[in-house]
Amino acid sequence: MTQAELANRLGSAQPSVARLERADANPTWNTLMEALRVTGHDLKLVPRRPAQLDVGQLRERLALTPAQRLRAFARSQRNLLQMQATARRTSGE
Repeated sequence: MTQAELANRLGSAQPSVARLERADANPTWNTLMEALRVTGHDLKLVPRRPAQLDVGQLRERLALTPAQRLRAFARSQRNLLQMQATARRTSGE
C-alpha cells in the first residue's frame, strides 16, 4: 500500500502518512488504531513475561472459607512484620 492509498483511507494527506513513517513519529493512540484498522490489522497487547502465579497455591486458597483466608492473611502479615523488624535490626535502622 502506498502512502497516498493509506492517506486516502485515513482521510488525510500523503505528507501526514509520511510523517507517521518517520523513526521519531509519535502518533496519538487514535491515529495508530485507525491506521491499523484501515490496513486490516489489530494491535494485541500481551505481557512481556507470564505472571509468576502458583496455581496450586491459588486453588488451595480458594478452597478456604473466608474466615480461614482471613486467618491465613493475618499470619502472613505477622510473618512479614517480623521479617521487616529483623531486617531493620540487622541493617542498623
